[in-house]
Amino acid sequence: MHNDTHKQPVANDVILSARNVEKRFGAVHALKDVNFDIHRGQVTTLFGENGAGKSTLMKILSGVIAPSDGEILLEGEPVSFLSPSAAEALGITIIHQELSLAPNLNVRDNVFMGRELTRVGNAVDFREEAYQAQLLMEELDEPIHPLTPVEDLRVGQQQIVEIARALSKNSRILIMDEPTSALSASEVETLFKVVRDLKKKGVSIVYISHHLEEALQITDHAVVLRDGAMTAYAPRSDIDLQWIVRHMVGEQFDLGSPPTGYTMGDVALSIQQLSVSDDKVAGRYVVSDLSLDVRAGEIVCIYGLMGAGRTELLECVAGRTRQSHGDIVLGANDISHCSIAQRINRGLVLVPEDRQRDGLVQTMSVGQNLSLASIQAFTQKGFTSSSVENEMVTSAIDKVHIKTDGGEAAIGSLSGGNQQKVVIGKMLATHPDVIMLDEPSRGIDIGAKAEVFKLLSEGARQGLAVIFSTSEVSECLSIPHRILVMSKGKVSAEFGPGVTKEEIMAASGESVAA
Repeated sequence: MHNDTHKQPVANDVILSARNVEKRFGAVHALKDVNFDIHRGQVTTLFGENGAGKSTLMKILSGVIAPSDGEILLEGEPVSFLSPSAAEALGITIIHQELSLAPNLNVRDNVFMGRELTRVGNAVDFREEAYQAQLLMEELDEPIHPLTPVEDLRVGQQQIVEIARALSKNSRILIMDEPTSALSASEVETLFKVVRDLKKKGVSIVYISHHLEEALQITDHAVVLRDGAMTAYAPRSDIDLQWIVRHMVGEQFDLGSPPTGYTMGDVALSIQQLSVSDDKVAGRYVVSDLSLDVRAGEIVCIYGLMGAGRTELLECVAGRTRQSHGDIVLGANDISHCSIAQRINRGLVLVPEDRQRDGLVQTMSVGQNLSLASIQAFTQKGFTSSSVENEMVTSAIDKVHIKTDGGEAAIGSLSGGNQQKVVIGKMLATHPDVIMLDEPSRGIDIGAKAEVFKLLSEGARQGLAVIFSTSEVSECLSIPHRILVMSKGKVSAEFGPGVTKEEIMAASGESVAA
Protein backbone atom coordinates (compact mmCIF):
# COMPACT_ATOMS: atom_id res chain seq x y z
CA MET A 1 0.00 0.00 0.00
CA HIS A 2 1.26 3.46 -0.88
CA ASN A 3 1.90 6.00 1.85
CA ASP A 4 -0.97 8.51 2.19
CA THR A 5 1.47 11.41 1.99
CA HIS A 6 1.90 10.55 -1.68
CA LYS A 7 -1.73 11.51 -2.31
CA GLN A 8 -1.51 15.06 -0.99
CA PRO A 9 -2.71 17.84 -3.34
CA VAL A 10 -0.08 19.31 -5.63
CA ALA A 11 1.35 22.61 -4.36
CA ASN A 12 0.54 25.75 -6.36
CA ASP A 13 4.14 26.17 -7.51
CA VAL A 14 4.25 22.60 -8.89
CA ILE A 15 3.27 22.35 -12.56
CA LEU A 16 4.00 18.67 -13.30
CA SER A 17 4.28 15.72 -10.93
CA ALA A 18 4.98 12.01 -10.98
CA ARG A 19 3.11 10.13 -8.28
CA ASN A 20 4.10 6.58 -7.23
CA VAL A 21 5.50 5.95 -10.72
CA GLU A 22 6.81 2.46 -11.50
CA LYS A 23 8.39 1.18 -14.70
CA ARG A 24 9.35 -2.38 -15.50
CA PHE A 25 11.10 -3.70 -18.59
CA GLY A 26 10.56 -7.45 -18.27
CA ALA A 27 12.38 -8.50 -15.11
CA VAL A 28 14.18 -5.15 -14.81
CA HIS A 29 12.58 -2.76 -12.29
CA ALA A 30 13.77 0.56 -13.74
CA LEU A 31 11.68 2.89 -11.53
CA LYS A 32 10.39 2.09 -8.05
CA ASP A 33 7.57 4.16 -6.53
CA VAL A 34 9.04 7.49 -7.66
CA ASN A 35 7.49 10.81 -6.61
CA PHE A 36 8.84 13.83 -8.47
CA ASP A 37 7.75 17.46 -8.75
CA ILE A 38 8.59 20.05 -11.40
CA HIS A 39 8.32 23.60 -10.02
CA ARG A 40 6.81 26.44 -12.01
CA GLY A 41 9.41 28.88 -13.40
CA GLN A 42 12.27 27.07 -11.66
CA VAL A 43 15.03 24.57 -12.45
CA THR A 44 14.58 21.11 -10.97
CA THR A 45 17.76 19.09 -11.41
CA LEU A 46 17.81 15.31 -11.50
CA PHE A 47 21.03 13.66 -10.37
CA GLY A 48 22.01 9.99 -10.59
CA GLU A 49 24.47 7.59 -12.15
CA ASN A 50 23.93 5.94 -15.53
CA GLY A 51 21.25 3.30 -15.01
CA ALA A 52 19.73 5.11 -12.01
CA GLY A 53 16.48 5.69 -13.93
CA LYS A 54 16.81 9.38 -14.86
CA SER A 55 16.23 8.97 -18.58
CA THR A 56 13.38 6.48 -17.99
CA LEU A 57 11.58 8.99 -15.76
CA MET A 58 12.10 11.79 -18.29
CA LYS A 59 10.75 9.60 -21.10
CA ILE A 60 7.63 8.98 -19.05
CA LEU A 61 7.17 12.69 -18.30
CA SER A 62 7.56 13.55 -22.01
CA GLY A 63 5.32 10.82 -23.44
CA VAL A 64 8.04 8.63 -24.98
CA ILE A 65 7.04 5.62 -22.83
CA ALA A 66 4.14 4.91 -20.47
CA PRO A 67 4.55 4.07 -16.77
CA SER A 68 3.77 0.53 -15.58
CA ASP A 69 2.02 2.01 -12.54
CA GLY A 70 1.40 5.39 -10.93
CA GLU A 71 0.17 8.63 -12.48
CA ILE A 72 1.32 11.93 -13.97
CA LEU A 73 -0.36 15.16 -12.84
CA LEU A 74 -0.32 18.35 -14.93
CA GLU A 75 -1.55 21.40 -13.01
CA GLY A 76 -2.88 18.93 -10.41
CA GLU A 77 -4.97 16.93 -12.92
CA PRO A 78 -4.12 13.36 -14.04
CA VAL A 79 -2.92 13.19 -17.65
CA SER A 80 -1.86 10.39 -19.96
CA PHE A 81 0.60 11.03 -22.79
CA LEU A 82 0.25 8.57 -25.64
CA SER A 83 3.17 10.05 -27.58
CA PRO A 84 5.82 12.79 -27.44
CA SER A 85 3.68 14.90 -29.80
CA ALA A 86 0.79 14.65 -27.34
CA ALA A 87 3.08 15.87 -24.56
CA GLU A 88 4.38 18.69 -26.78
CA ALA A 89 0.80 19.76 -27.48
CA LEU A 90 0.49 20.34 -23.72
CA GLY A 91 3.76 22.30 -23.65
CA ILE A 92 6.23 19.60 -22.59
CA THR A 93 9.39 19.20 -24.70
CA ILE A 94 12.45 17.03 -24.14
CA ILE A 95 15.97 17.55 -25.51
CA HIS A 96 17.63 14.13 -25.57
CA GLN A 97 21.29 13.55 -24.68
CA GLU A 98 22.25 12.04 -28.03
CA LEU A 99 21.64 14.47 -30.85
CA SER A 100 18.57 13.87 -33.01
CA LEU A 101 19.33 16.28 -35.84
CA ALA A 102 19.29 15.44 -39.55
CA PRO A 103 22.90 16.10 -40.60
CA ASN A 104 22.03 16.48 -44.30
CA LEU A 105 19.63 19.35 -43.61
CA ASN A 106 20.50 22.93 -42.72
CA VAL A 107 19.91 24.66 -39.39
CA ARG A 108 16.62 26.25 -40.47
CA ASP A 109 15.13 22.96 -41.66
CA ASN A 110 16.20 21.16 -38.48
CA VAL A 111 14.68 23.80 -36.22
CA PHE A 112 11.28 23.57 -37.94
CA MET A 113 11.35 19.92 -38.98
CA GLY A 114 7.82 18.49 -38.68
CA ARG A 115 6.41 21.94 -37.81
CA GLU A 116 7.03 23.84 -41.03
CA LEU A 117 5.71 27.39 -41.28
CA THR A 118 3.42 27.85 -44.27
CA ARG A 119 2.04 30.67 -46.42
CA VAL A 120 -1.22 30.90 -48.28
CA GLY A 121 -1.59 27.80 -50.44
CA ASN A 122 0.24 25.62 -47.90
CA ALA A 123 3.69 26.40 -49.32
CA VAL A 124 6.53 26.37 -46.80
CA ASP A 125 7.56 29.89 -45.79
CA PHE A 126 11.32 29.36 -45.88
CA ARG A 127 12.06 33.07 -45.48
CA GLU A 128 10.09 33.33 -42.22
CA GLU A 129 11.65 30.09 -40.95
CA ALA A 130 15.13 31.44 -41.66
CA TYR A 131 14.26 34.72 -39.92
CA GLN A 132 12.97 32.96 -36.78
CA ALA A 133 15.91 30.55 -36.76
CA GLN A 134 18.25 33.56 -36.94
CA LEU A 135 16.48 35.15 -33.95
CA LEU A 136 16.87 31.93 -31.96
CA MET A 137 20.57 31.75 -32.75
CA GLU A 138 20.98 35.36 -31.65
CA GLU A 139 19.09 34.61 -28.42
CA LEU A 140 21.48 31.73 -27.80
CA ASP A 141 24.42 34.02 -28.61
CA GLU A 142 25.59 31.64 -31.36
CA PRO A 143 26.36 33.21 -34.78
CA ILE A 144 25.35 30.22 -36.92
CA HIS A 145 23.75 31.07 -40.27
CA PRO A 146 20.32 29.39 -40.67
CA LEU A 147 21.31 27.89 -44.04
CA THR A 148 24.47 26.18 -42.70
CA PRO A 149 24.31 22.37 -43.14
CA VAL A 150 24.23 20.73 -39.70
CA GLU A 151 26.87 18.18 -40.77
CA ASP A 152 29.34 21.10 -41.12
CA LEU A 153 28.88 22.09 -37.45
CA ARG A 154 30.93 20.77 -34.54
CA VAL A 155 29.16 18.78 -31.84
CA GLY A 156 28.88 21.77 -29.52
CA GLN A 157 27.23 23.87 -32.22
CA GLN A 158 24.86 21.02 -33.11
CA GLN A 159 23.76 20.86 -29.48
CA ILE A 160 22.85 24.55 -29.61
CA VAL A 161 20.72 23.91 -32.73
CA GLU A 162 18.98 21.13 -30.78
CA ILE A 163 18.22 23.58 -27.97
CA ALA A 164 17.00 26.20 -30.46
CA ARG A 165 14.56 23.68 -31.91
CA ALA A 166 13.11 23.03 -28.45
CA LEU A 167 12.88 26.75 -27.68
CA SER A 168 11.03 27.35 -30.96
CA LYS A 169 8.13 25.25 -29.65
CA ASN A 170 7.38 27.77 -26.87
CA SER A 171 7.39 25.02 -24.28
CA ARG A 172 6.21 25.74 -20.72
CA ILE A 173 8.10 22.67 -19.45
CA LEU A 174 11.52 22.01 -21.00
CA ILE A 175 13.34 18.78 -20.13
CA MET A 176 17.08 18.97 -20.82
CA ASP A 177 18.87 15.61 -20.74
CA GLU A 178 22.62 16.38 -20.62
CA PRO A 179 22.31 19.60 -22.69
CA THR A 180 25.85 20.78 -21.91
CA SER A 181 27.74 17.52 -22.44
CA ALA A 182 29.46 18.86 -25.58
CA LEU A 183 29.61 22.54 -24.65
CA SER A 184 32.61 24.58 -23.52
CA ALA A 185 32.47 26.58 -20.30
CA SER A 186 31.62 29.82 -22.13
CA GLU A 187 28.84 28.10 -24.09
CA VAL A 188 27.47 26.64 -20.85
CA GLU A 189 27.27 30.14 -19.42
CA THR A 190 25.40 31.23 -22.56
CA LEU A 191 22.95 28.37 -22.07
CA PHE A 192 22.51 29.27 -18.40
CA LYS A 193 21.69 32.85 -19.40
CA VAL A 194 18.98 31.49 -21.71
CA VAL A 195 17.68 29.24 -18.92
CA ARG A 196 17.49 32.20 -16.52
CA ASP A 197 15.60 34.21 -19.15
CA LEU A 198 13.18 31.31 -19.65
CA LYS A 199 12.59 31.12 -15.88
CA LYS A 200 11.63 34.80 -15.84
CA LYS A 201 9.01 34.00 -18.51
CA GLY A 202 7.57 31.25 -16.30
CA VAL A 203 9.08 28.27 -18.16
CA SER A 204 9.84 25.29 -15.93
CA ILE A 205 13.11 23.45 -16.54
CA VAL A 206 14.03 19.86 -15.75
CA TYR A 207 17.80 19.57 -15.93
CA ILE A 208 19.83 16.35 -16.03
CA SER A 209 23.61 16.60 -15.88
CA HIS A 210 26.67 14.60 -14.92
CA HIS A 211 28.54 17.88 -14.46
CA LEU A 212 27.64 18.22 -10.80
CA GLU A 213 29.39 21.50 -9.97
CA GLU A 214 28.02 23.06 -13.14
CA ALA A 215 24.45 21.97 -12.36
CA LEU A 216 24.68 23.49 -8.88
CA GLN A 217 25.05 26.91 -10.51
CA ILE A 218 21.62 26.75 -12.12
CA THR A 219 19.44 24.48 -9.98
CA ASP A 220 16.63 25.55 -7.63
CA HIS A 221 15.65 22.04 -6.49
CA ALA A 222 17.65 18.80 -6.50
CA VAL A 223 16.35 15.25 -6.79
CA VAL A 224 18.64 12.21 -6.60
CA LEU A 225 17.82 8.80 -8.10
CA ARG A 226 19.71 5.62 -7.27
CA ASP A 227 18.87 2.17 -8.66
CA GLY A 228 15.44 3.37 -9.79
CA ALA A 229 14.41 4.87 -6.45
CA MET A 230 14.42 8.48 -5.26
CA THR A 231 16.99 8.70 -2.47
CA ALA A 232 16.94 12.43 -1.70
CA TYR A 233 15.21 15.73 -2.42
CA ALA A 234 16.14 19.22 -1.22
CA PRO A 235 16.06 22.88 -2.24
CA ARG A 236 19.32 24.42 -3.47
CA SER A 237 19.98 26.15 -0.15
CA ASP A 238 20.32 22.78 1.61
CA ILE A 239 22.71 20.97 -0.76
CA ASP A 240 26.34 20.95 -1.85
CA LEU A 241 28.54 18.73 -4.01
CA GLN A 242 29.21 16.23 -1.23
CA TRP A 243 25.47 15.88 -0.57
CA ILE A 244 24.84 14.98 -4.22
CA VAL A 245 27.68 12.46 -4.48
CA ARG A 246 26.78 10.84 -1.16
CA HIS A 247 23.19 10.23 -2.22
CA MET A 248 24.16 9.24 -5.79
CA VAL A 249 26.81 6.62 -5.08
CA GLY A 250 26.95 6.25 -1.32
CA GLU A 251 30.63 7.18 -1.19
CA GLN A 252 33.02 9.94 -2.19
CA PHE A 253 34.43 9.50 -5.68
CA ASP A 254 37.88 10.70 -6.61
CA LEU A 255 38.97 11.10 -10.23
CA GLY A 256 42.49 10.16 -9.16
CA SER A 257 45.90 11.78 -9.28
CA PRO A 258 48.89 11.48 -11.65
CA PRO A 259 50.23 7.89 -11.50
CA THR A 260 53.68 7.64 -9.92
CA GLY A 261 56.20 4.98 -8.87
CA TYR A 262 57.62 4.26 -12.32
CA THR A 263 60.04 5.81 -14.79
CA MET A 264 58.67 7.31 -17.99
CA GLY A 265 60.18 6.08 -21.24
CA ASP A 266 61.43 7.87 -24.33
CA VAL A 267 59.35 10.26 -26.42
CA ALA A 268 56.53 8.17 -27.91
CA LEU A 269 54.90 10.96 -29.95
CA SER A 270 56.49 14.13 -31.25
CA ILE A 271 54.36 16.82 -32.88
CA GLN A 272 56.60 19.36 -34.58
CA GLN A 273 55.42 22.82 -35.67
CA LEU A 274 52.06 21.49 -36.77
CA SER A 275 49.51 23.73 -38.50
CA VAL A 276 46.03 22.82 -39.70
CA SER A 277 44.07 25.05 -42.08
CA ASP A 278 40.49 26.09 -41.39
CA ASP A 279 38.49 24.51 -44.22
CA LYS A 280 35.80 27.21 -43.87
CA VAL A 281 37.95 30.37 -43.75
CA ALA A 282 40.77 30.75 -46.27
CA GLY A 283 44.11 31.73 -44.76
CA ARG A 284 43.05 30.91 -41.20
CA TYR A 285 44.57 28.13 -39.10
CA VAL A 286 42.64 26.15 -36.48
CA VAL A 287 45.99 24.77 -35.23
CA SER A 288 48.99 27.06 -35.61
CA ASP A 289 52.67 26.07 -35.40
CA LEU A 290 52.11 23.73 -32.44
CA SER A 291 54.82 21.48 -31.00
CA LEU A 292 54.42 18.79 -28.33
CA ASP A 293 56.42 15.78 -27.12
CA VAL A 294 54.70 13.03 -25.08
CA ARG A 295 56.73 10.29 -23.41
CA ALA A 296 55.83 6.64 -22.87
CA GLY A 297 53.98 6.41 -19.55
CA GLU A 298 53.01 10.10 -19.54
CA ILE A 299 49.47 11.48 -19.33
CA VAL A 300 48.95 14.87 -20.99
CA CYS A 301 45.68 16.81 -20.77
CA ILE A 302 44.75 19.43 -23.36
CA TYR A 303 42.25 21.99 -22.07
CA GLY A 304 40.53 24.72 -24.04
CA LEU A 305 37.26 26.38 -24.89
CA MET A 306 35.16 25.48 -27.92
CA GLY A 307 37.11 26.53 -31.02
CA ALA A 308 40.49 26.42 -29.28
CA GLY A 309 41.70 23.74 -31.70
CA ARG A 310 41.78 20.70 -29.38
CA THR A 311 39.68 18.41 -31.57
CA GLU A 312 41.34 19.60 -34.79
CA LEU A 313 44.78 18.85 -33.32
CA LEU A 314 43.89 15.29 -32.27
CA GLU A 315 42.06 14.52 -35.52
CA CYS A 316 45.06 15.70 -37.57
CA VAL A 317 47.51 13.63 -35.53
CA ALA A 318 45.21 10.60 -35.98
CA GLY A 319 45.14 11.11 -39.76
CA ARG A 320 41.50 12.16 -40.08
CA THR A 321 42.56 15.53 -41.52
CA ARG A 322 45.78 16.68 -43.20
CA GLN A 323 48.21 19.21 -41.80
CA SER A 324 49.17 22.32 -43.76
CA HIS A 325 52.72 21.87 -42.58
CA GLY A 326 54.70 20.29 -39.75
CA ASP A 327 55.66 16.73 -38.83
CA ILE A 328 54.18 13.96 -36.70
CA VAL A 329 56.72 11.41 -35.44
CA LEU A 330 55.66 8.18 -33.71
CA GLY A 331 58.65 6.63 -31.97
CA ALA A 332 61.34 6.94 -34.64
CA ASN A 333 58.93 6.96 -37.60
CA ASP A 334 57.54 9.99 -39.43
CA ILE A 335 53.82 9.19 -39.90
CA SER A 336 52.81 12.60 -41.27
CA HIS A 337 51.59 11.11 -44.55
CA CYS A 338 50.26 7.77 -43.27
CA SER A 339 46.59 6.81 -43.49
CA ILE A 340 44.44 6.29 -40.38
CA ALA A 341 44.81 2.50 -40.71
CA GLN A 342 48.58 2.78 -41.05
CA ARG A 343 48.78 4.93 -37.94
CA ILE A 344 46.67 2.43 -35.98
CA ASN A 345 48.91 -0.42 -37.17
CA ARG A 346 51.97 1.53 -36.05
CA GLY A 347 50.52 2.13 -32.59
CA LEU A 348 48.61 5.44 -32.63
CA VAL A 349 44.84 5.46 -31.95
CA LEU A 350 42.12 8.04 -31.33
CA VAL A 351 38.92 7.72 -29.29
CA PRO A 352 36.73 10.37 -31.00
CA GLU A 353 34.53 12.99 -29.36
CA ASP A 354 31.25 11.73 -30.86
CA ARG A 355 31.21 8.04 -29.93
CA GLN A 356 27.75 7.46 -31.44
CA ARG A 357 28.76 8.72 -34.88
CA ASP A 358 32.48 7.93 -35.10
CA GLY A 359 33.31 5.37 -32.42
CA LEU A 360 30.59 2.72 -32.60
CA VAL A 361 28.65 0.79 -35.24
CA GLN A 362 25.10 0.78 -33.87
CA THR A 363 24.00 -2.29 -35.84
CA MET A 364 26.85 -4.41 -34.43
CA SER A 365 27.02 -6.18 -31.07
CA VAL A 366 29.28 -5.21 -28.18
CA GLY A 367 31.76 -7.91 -29.21
CA GLN A 368 31.80 -6.94 -32.88
CA ASN A 369 32.46 -3.31 -31.94
CA LEU A 370 35.29 -4.34 -29.62
CA SER A 371 37.01 -6.50 -32.21
CA LEU A 372 36.48 -4.29 -35.26
CA ALA A 373 39.77 -2.36 -35.09
CA SER A 374 41.76 -5.59 -34.48
CA ILE A 375 40.14 -7.66 -37.21
CA GLN A 376 43.49 -8.37 -38.90
CA ALA A 377 44.70 -10.17 -35.76
CA PHE A 378 42.16 -12.98 -36.19
CA THR A 379 41.78 -13.01 -39.98
CA GLN A 380 43.72 -15.30 -42.32
CA LYS A 381 43.15 -15.67 -46.06
CA GLY A 382 39.86 -13.79 -45.80
CA PHE A 383 38.43 -15.93 -42.99
CA THR A 384 38.03 -14.88 -39.36
CA SER A 385 38.75 -17.13 -36.40
CA SER A 386 35.75 -17.01 -34.06
CA SER A 387 37.65 -18.57 -31.18
CA VAL A 388 40.46 -15.99 -31.35
CA GLU A 389 37.92 -13.16 -31.71
CA ASN A 390 35.81 -14.41 -28.77
CA GLU A 391 38.92 -14.69 -26.60
CA MET A 392 39.88 -11.11 -27.48
CA VAL A 393 36.35 -9.83 -26.79
CA THR A 394 36.14 -11.60 -23.41
CA SER A 395 39.54 -10.19 -22.46
CA ALA A 396 38.55 -6.66 -23.49
CA ILE A 397 35.23 -6.78 -21.58
CA ASP A 398 37.12 -7.89 -18.47
CA LYS A 399 40.00 -5.46 -18.91
CA VAL A 400 37.92 -2.30 -19.22
CA HIS A 401 35.16 -3.49 -16.84
CA ILE A 402 32.24 -3.28 -19.28
CA LYS A 403 28.87 -4.07 -17.65
CA THR A 404 27.10 -6.15 -20.30
CA ASP A 405 25.26 -9.43 -20.75
CA GLY A 406 28.16 -10.53 -22.98
CA GLY A 407 29.72 -9.93 -26.36
CA GLU A 408 26.47 -10.71 -28.17
CA ALA A 409 24.54 -7.90 -26.45
CA ALA A 410 23.36 -4.99 -28.62
CA ILE A 411 25.60 -1.94 -28.29
CA GLY A 412 22.51 0.23 -27.78
CA SER A 413 21.62 -1.74 -24.63
CA LEU A 414 24.62 -0.31 -22.76
CA SER A 415 24.69 2.88 -20.70
CA GLY A 416 26.68 5.86 -21.98
CA GLY A 417 29.58 5.05 -19.68
CA ASN A 418 29.79 1.45 -20.84
CA GLN A 419 29.55 2.48 -24.50
CA GLN A 420 32.53 4.77 -23.92
CA LYS A 421 34.42 1.85 -22.37
CA VAL A 422 33.69 -0.21 -25.50
CA VAL A 423 35.27 2.50 -27.69
CA ILE A 424 38.31 2.68 -25.41
CA GLY A 425 38.50 -1.13 -25.17
CA LYS A 426 38.35 -1.40 -28.96
CA MET A 427 41.35 0.89 -29.29
CA LEU A 428 43.32 -0.71 -26.44
CA ALA A 429 42.80 -4.11 -28.11
CA THR A 430 45.10 -2.93 -30.94
CA HIS A 431 47.94 -2.71 -28.34
CA PRO A 432 48.84 0.93 -29.10
CA ASP A 433 51.87 2.90 -27.93
CA VAL A 434 49.90 6.16 -27.92
CA ILE A 435 46.19 6.65 -27.22
CA MET A 436 44.44 9.99 -27.78
CA LEU A 437 40.97 10.64 -26.38
CA ASP A 438 38.81 13.62 -27.38
CA GLU A 439 36.50 14.53 -24.46
CA PRO A 440 36.50 10.93 -23.10
CA SER A 441 34.03 11.65 -20.29
CA ARG A 442 31.37 13.45 -22.36
CA GLY A 443 27.92 12.36 -21.21
CA ILE A 444 29.02 9.75 -18.65
CA ASP A 445 28.41 9.83 -14.90
CA ILE A 446 30.94 10.45 -12.15
CA GLY A 447 31.40 6.74 -11.37
CA ALA A 448 32.04 5.78 -15.01
CA LYS A 449 34.36 8.79 -15.38
CA ALA A 450 36.43 7.59 -12.42
CA GLU A 451 36.65 4.12 -13.98
CA VAL A 452 37.78 5.53 -17.35
CA PHE A 453 40.47 7.65 -15.69
CA LYS A 454 41.64 4.66 -13.63
CA LEU A 455 41.92 2.68 -16.89
CA LEU A 456 44.09 5.40 -18.44
CA SER A 457 46.29 5.54 -15.34
CA GLU A 458 46.82 1.77 -15.48
CA GLY A 459 47.75 2.07 -19.16
CA ALA A 460 50.31 4.77 -18.38
CA ARG A 461 51.93 2.57 -15.72
CA GLN A 462 52.39 -0.07 -18.43
CA GLY A 463 54.13 2.41 -20.75
CA LEU A 464 51.18 3.79 -22.70
CA ALA A 465 51.41 7.45 -23.72
CA VAL A 466 48.04 9.11 -23.05
CA ILE A 467 46.71 12.40 -24.44
CA PHE A 468 43.18 13.51 -23.67
CA SER A 469 41.28 16.72 -24.28
CA THR A 470 38.66 18.18 -21.97
CA SER A 471 36.53 21.25 -21.43
CA GLU A 472 36.12 20.45 -17.71
CA VAL A 473 38.68 22.13 -15.47
CA SER A 474 38.21 19.52 -12.72
CA GLU A 475 39.48 16.81 -15.09
CA CYS A 476 42.72 18.74 -15.59
CA LEU A 477 43.35 18.42 -11.86
CA SER A 478 43.05 14.62 -11.80
CA ILE A 479 45.43 12.15 -13.51
CA PRO A 480 47.51 14.30 -15.94
CA HIS A 481 51.23 14.76 -15.39
CA ARG A 482 51.04 17.86 -17.62
CA ILE A 483 48.23 20.23 -18.59
CA LEU A 484 48.42 22.18 -21.85
CA VAL A 485 45.97 25.03 -22.36
CA MET A 486 45.01 25.81 -25.95
CA SER A 487 43.59 29.08 -27.21
CA LYS A 488 43.03 30.06 -30.84
CA GLY A 489 45.03 27.13 -32.19
CA LYS A 490 48.11 27.65 -30.03
CA VAL A 491 49.37 26.40 -26.66
CA SER A 492 48.84 29.42 -24.41
CA ALA A 493 50.21 27.83 -21.22
CA GLU A 494 51.66 24.62 -19.78
CA PHE A 495 51.19 23.55 -16.16
CA GLY A 496 52.07 20.73 -13.77
CA PRO A 497 49.67 18.98 -11.36
CA GLY A 498 49.91 21.81 -8.78
CA VAL A 499 48.05 24.33 -10.95
CA THR A 500 44.78 25.93 -9.79
CA LYS A 501 41.45 26.05 -11.64
CA GLU A 502 41.73 29.83 -11.86
CA GLU A 503 45.15 29.68 -13.56
CA ILE A 504 43.90 27.19 -16.16
CA MET A 505 40.76 29.21 -16.94
CA ALA A 506 42.68 32.47 -17.18
CA ALA A 507 45.16 30.92 -19.64
CA SER A 508 42.29 29.78 -21.86
CA GLY A 509 40.83 33.27 -22.04
CA GLU A 510 37.88 32.19 -19.91
CA SER A 511 36.19 34.47 -17.41
CA VAL A 512 36.75 33.33 -13.85
CA ALA A 513 34.37 35.80 -12.26
CA ALA A 514 31.67 33.57 -10.86
